[in-house]
Amino acid sequence: MGASMCGQLIKAGFSATVTTRTREKAEPLLKQGASWSETPHAVAENSDVIFSIVGFPSDVEEVLLGERGALSGSSTGDILVDMTTSSPSLAVEIAGAAEKVGVLALDAPVSGGAIGAEQARLSIMVGGDRGAFDSLRPCFEAMGQTIEYQGPAGCGQNTKLVNQTLIASNMIGVCEALLYAQRAGLDLEAVMRSVTTGAAGSWSLTNLGRKMIEADFEAGFFVEHFVKDLGLALTEAERMGLELPGLALAQRLYRSLESSGHGRSGTQALVMALAELSSVRWRAD
Repeated sequence: MGASMCGQLIKAGFSATVTTRTREKAEPLLKQGASWSETPHAVAENSDVIFSIVGFPSDVEEVLLGERGALSGSSTGDILVDMTTSSPSLAVEIAGAAEKVGVLALDAPVSGGAIGAEQARLSIMVGGDRGAFDSLRPCFEAMGQTIEYQGPAGCGQNTKLVNQTLIASNMIGVCEALLYAQRAGLDLEAVMRSVTTGAAGSWSLTNLGRKMIEADFEAGFFVEHFVKDLGLALTEAERMGLELPGLALAQRLYRSLESSGHGRSGTQALVMALAELSSVRWRAD
């Protein structure tokens, strides 16, 4: 996703300096005119605004707060924008560390997946300094379609965890409904035509339900990353004294799917884990 998002910024006329763990992954951006730096520190030295999107909170910590991280190369007035789905408490920590050296920080996780990034149709949920958000709106508009300021540091991450909580239980419903339809001997294509346009319709049903029927488990969003997101949401819920049994169930099911070798499959592969609970084979025509 990060490559597509950076590409949208370049298309919009912004100059870019990039770094990745593997330089080969940055080659398409370099061909579009981006410059290369070896470390996040070096990127920050050559930039006024530093965007990051990585995998896990530990990666965020290393890329932004590490010895050769972006904050160590930033100057007064620079803005750090982390677009990873990460921990709200880490977002607050980053904002505090940045403030001490005259740097602003935003947590701006996104929803929309790889397709949303490729089409500049992401939903971007932003927490942190309001002035920094306002000044970067042209950048956000180059990458996304729905851009909302959510509040102080950590609020962007909390909003993204709301998003993931909504998806989690919905995905269970989509899988169970399609398994029911298969076991009842229904024509899945006809079922989809009937249910996607009514009250039962959802983005997950229309898009990922279709992939389930086609046994297409290629990742638009990795199972292993969703397991991480659900864990973050459950940790925050526990801290707030909330019991979220649907979210906990979804995490258990996705963990089971990950342990069976599908960590790098798309989240729609959940249908296989649920099929296994009933000892049935998905799409066994």
